[in-house]
Amino acid sequence: MIRIFIFLILISFSSLTYSQIGGRYTYQFLNLVSSPRQAALGGKYVTGYNMDPTSAMLNPASINTEMNNQLAVNYVNYIADVNYGSVAYAKAFGKNQRMFHAGVTYINYGKFDGFDEFGNATGDFGAGEVAVSIGYAQNIPNSKFHVGANAKIISSKLEEYTSTGGALDLGIIYHNPETTFDFGFAIRNLGTQFSTYAGTREDLPLSIDAGFAQTLKGVPIRWNFTLENLQTWDIAFSNPARDITDLEGNVEADDPSFFNNALRHIVLGVELFPDSGFNIRLGYNFRRSEELRVVDQRSFAGLSGGLSLKLGKFRFAYSYARYNSAASSSTFGINVNLQ
Repeated sequence: MIRIFIFLILISFSSLTYSQIGGRYTYQFLNLVSSPRQAALGGKYVTGYNMDPTSAMLNPASINTEMNNQLAVNYVNYIADVNYGSVAYAKAFGKNQRMFHAGVTYINYGKFDGFDEFGNATGDFGAGEVAVSIGYAQNIPNSKFHVGANAKIISSKLEEYTSTGGALDLGIIYHNPETTFDFGFAIRNLGTQFSTYAGTREDLPLSIDAGFAQTLKGVPIRWNFTLENLQTWDIAFSNPARDITDLEGNVEADDPSFFNNALRHIVLGVELFPDSGFNIRLGYNFRRSEELRVVDQRSFAGLSGGLSLKLGKFRFAYSYARYNSAASSSTFGINVNLQ
């Protein structure tokens, strides 16, 4: 498996030159935040070597024995009638306690009023997408490195148009319990459409992320530093709403700097009391902050926060974040220990 994993990583880099993060790709729901923990820590979290099986959806290498018989259910009321969520479960099998993971991610776009080209009503219609994944991870012998992979089947229905596809997620984690230091790297959504909506084949939203995390000695704080969207460097864009017009009518177009573009790849997160029954999570996403920032108005875009509480075999989690200029979103989750 390790040789196959390395081979697939090398092949994936052949397409990085053409990768973008805009709206040019299908199945964009695959990159939605899938749990309250991820949402609270800024939206990306690839170093999650813990009991939460949802962590494996962002980095399959995080599948570990602590997740055995753990079930996670998460829900997000995104905006208007749009909602999405995820379910994840991990289980150990055999004498060697090999860990397998299963997950489901879905999005429901709600109901729409249908009309033909002449404006005549044709009735209501719905739209939704779902991805089902199965994953496996293992430790590289005599090391603190773990590798893993998820295989996903994707189904999408938008009114009368349907599409199916398949994708692969690959991940690696360095986990050192002695120093509490973790490093994670993940390549997600390597795949293709099996069937298209209307004859036009579209690419999947490739995502490459890397991160570092560590719990401070003697202090109940765990910090997270994530680099997202490594598949492409230039993710900043000129925003006409930020153009500056002087008294003579000359317009100075918004032009994000090299430093501004570099910052948009960074996601910061911190957990207070990470190993206790109650913890608080805070995050800051630089790209989201810049894309949602309103000139001359304080919107706190990019900030996110949340908390979790353990009661017996249940852990309840909540997070609050802003993903668009229209409204903020709450993410609810519950982890259940089925042992």
